[in-house]
Amino acid sequence: QVQLVESGGGLVQAGGSLRLSCAASGRTFGMGWFRQAPGKERDFVAAILGSGGNTYYRDSVKGRFTISGDNAKITAYLQMNSLRPDDTAVYYCAATTSPIRSYYSKANYPYWGQGTQVTVSS
Repeated sequence: QVQLVESGGGLVQAGGSLRLSCAASGRTFGMGWFRQAPGKERDFVAAILGSGGNTYYRDSVKGRFTISGDNAKITAYLQMNSLRPDDTAVYYCAATTSPIRSYYSKANYPYWGQGTQVTVSS
């Protein structure tokens, strides 16, 4: 069982930056970030997987967000720059301890954090 704790959310103006952190209670194979806006599905944002630290992003955040982490995948960060109002959501950290086929599918991540609110004002 892996426990995840997120931190770093908050309120920021459009164009600003925030850095989210996720700390796991043990080693993982990979960690990801998902977000859920009110009334919407929880969507994939970014992931870092495997010993090589391969990274993946949803199209709308490419060039603005950067995911990083340590080699043991115990800690993951999401640096968010050039934030927009449509980035507003609760951001969830997720983790898996084994290889997965689809990095963008929330069903492939057994472990989840409690979520942290990110609000971007216009």
